[in-house]
Amino acid sequence: MRILATIAFSFSGAVFAAVLLPWDGWQWYGCIVLVAAALIVLALKKPMRGLARLRLRLMLALLSAAAALAWYSIYCMIFAAPLAENYGQTLDFQATVVEYPVATNTGAKVTVSFGLGKKAVYYGGDDLLQLEPGQTVSGTAYWQNAGEIRENEITVFTSRGVHVLLYARGELNAGDGSRGSLRWLPQRTQKLLLEKIREIWKDEETAAFVSAMLIGERDGLSEEADTLMSETGLSHLFSVSGLHCTFLVTLLGFLIPPVRRRLFAVCAIAALLFYMLMVGMSPSVVRSCIMLVFVLLAPIFRRDSDPLTSLSAALMVILLVNPYAAAGVGLQLSFAATAGIFLCGGPLYRWMEKLPLTNKAARRGWCYFAASLSVTLGALALTVPLTAHYFNIFVLVSPLSNLLVVPAAGLAFMISFVTVLVGFFWLPAAQAAGWLVWLLIRYCLWLAKLLMAIPYHALYFSNRYLKYWLLYAYVMVIGCRITGDRPRKYALCGVLAALSLVLCVLLGRQDYRYGDLGAMILDVGQGESVLLYSEDEAVLVDCGSSNTYVDAGGCAADQLHSMGFYELKAVVVSHYHADHTNGLTELLSRIPVQTLYLPNIEDEYGVKDHLLEMAQHDNIDVVYVEELLDERLGKGSVRIYPPLGEGDLNEQGLTVLGSAEDFDLLITGDMASSTEKKLVERYALPDIEVLVVSHHGSRYSSNRQFLESVSPETAVISVGDNSYGHPSDAVLARLADLGIDVYRTDLQGNILLTVHKGES
Repeated sequence: MRILATIAFSFSGAVFAAVLLPWDGWQWYGCIVLVAAALIVLALKKPMRGLARLRLRLMLALLSAAAALAWYSIYCMIFAAPLAENYGQTLDFQATVVEYPVATNTGAKVTVSFGLGKKAVYYGGDDLLQLEPGQTVSGTAYWQNAGEIRENEITVFTSRGVHVLLYARGELNAGDGSRGSLRWLPQRTQKLLLEKIREIWKDEETAAFVSAMLIGERDGLSEEADTLMSETGLSHLFSVSGLHCTFLVTLLGFLIPPVRRRLFAVCAIAALLFYMLMVGMSPSVVRSCIMLVFVLLAPIFRRDSDPLTSLSAALMVILLVNPYAAAGVGLQLSFAATAGIFLCGGPLYRWMEKLPLTNKAARRGWCYFAASLSVTLGALALTVPLTAHYFNIFVLVSPLSNLLVVPAAGLAFMISFVTVLVGFFWLPAAQAAGWLVWLLIRYCLWLAKLLMAIPYHALYFSNRYLKYWLLYAYVMVIGCRITGDRPRKYALCGVLAALSLVLCVLLGRQDYRYGDLGAMILDVGQGESVLLYSEDEAVLVDCGSSNTYVDAGGCAADQLHSMGFYELKAVVVSHYHADHTNGLTELLSRIPVQTLYLPNIEDEYGVKDHLLEMAQHDNIDVVYVEELLDERLGKGSVRIYPPLGEGDLNEQGLTVLGSAEDFDLLITGDMASSTEKKLVERYALPDIEVLVVSHHGSRYSSNRQFLESVSPETAVISVGDNSYGHPSDAVLARLADLGIDVYRTDLQGNILLTVHKGES
């Protein structure tokens, strides 16, 4: 079995290198070099007996890595290259629907296949929602590279085998194809389960929680519940993986007598494979199913189960099917967590298990605690750097939350699974059993909310010192591992890590506790969010982004927590467009807010009503700005100007002026030149030092007359990936002509300004 691990890990490592390294075109050369190295090893004189096995493993590793590089290159030529010829063109296509359509903000989308290994996502109107897996579709569409959108590398599509995004250009023709055949039974089963879940649990939140827990369908999950789970280290409950597969096998164990080992193995393997197909074959569930199949087959063939061998084999299978999966966040987290459990969790449990306890009840309780803690810490050991890189978070309460919530979640999974099956035959009985699931889910959410309320329940790598702390902690642990397993060294390592962590948190907080006024223009992509703060008070102006891959609310909340702000004095909403507001739902669910300032204007998008509902739920004061308002902010002040323009929401927005002594910063939202003119005519604005340029640098804003009236020394443009041409060359030229320094969030990231005694 260890030979298989050598082959699989070498193959997988080479695929990761081929996918993740920034260079291109080196794979064939690398393959030749590796084969040559293997031949050199083969040509060496016969080594001593002790080194013969090492030579064999080295040859296998080199040849496996060479095969991986060759396979990656062949995969690109066969599957990716033919599709790449069509990128950027409007062409006809024919494909087969492989998943049920999903509604979007502008219509619907559906995943289609051109053939083996060639998938695409088609975006069209609401009529797509009538399609079913197996149907054939044809039409005309604009072909977009799914791996690169406007020079931004995107891995979310290619990591699951989607290479093309198709945007409808005309009508779509649909045929029956193989609709209704056994091939699409897993997809139909998933849809039936979702419908039955909604029928059993009328409460939308419970139904969404059960759907996410059973099959990973998170679309209906409320943002509050999603935030609670992610902030307390429980997101893995909604990502179908080894935990869910283990729950499923455990449930089967209750139904099939343990003496029928072969029958149990056959039934469990069949159930796992069908479950894997039903939930969509994500890397995490494929990995889990393959590993459990190894575990189930090992006793039958009288072989010992080797976790690292099964882990490596699962990884190799996934990368053989789609090498691009190596860039997927889900795959990296799933395999890192499992490897961490095997490498670190196992030894930690064996060490904790040695505690001498004679009482059987106490012994069982301690073993459960030790197992839960060791699994959680083992998973964190290798996933913390990944979550820091991808999600900017380190959840400190994760061990506690997993200890208290996972057992209840496991029970809820098994009961809800049986309940849904019963629901197909006897709905009243299923609805009665559903109340127990409801109670378990309420317990999970209540406990997550309780843990989330703990100060510093999670740390965010917006604090620059945490990155150095993480490196320091890993160096210490590796040093202890290399120099020998002595408990006292690990204890000292833990104490030093904890003390240095506290120091990093305090330093990160102290960085923002000087000066009369601070301002941070957050990098939220094509959107806007501006933080004003002084002493221990903070005000946020807008929070949104039109880039779907940017979590504006998360960015703002992470930054606030890193700065030591756990409450906002106010949130000011300039206007109700999504690129200024769609992050507020998450923000308000994570950070208490005293007052919400809104423009009293009509809102065709329903944003105002949603904000009012949240404000009522969270006891936030709401103030409609209809006249000039002034608010103290520590040593500074904030002035809010009412709407002045007419027509579009952009022209009816609020304007905000942050001031400290003779320093002024002006935020004008998305107003155009005509409204900017009204602003300077109606109000005696001071000569400002910083202007947050209106409408992300649109050519219709920031006219010369307005700029000369307010005389900014510095202009900051909040902008990201967009198709509008923001910031426009005309605006940049006007700013340059007036000698105004320009900073941009798409180039500089978060932009921090600090005012001390009137100087910035």
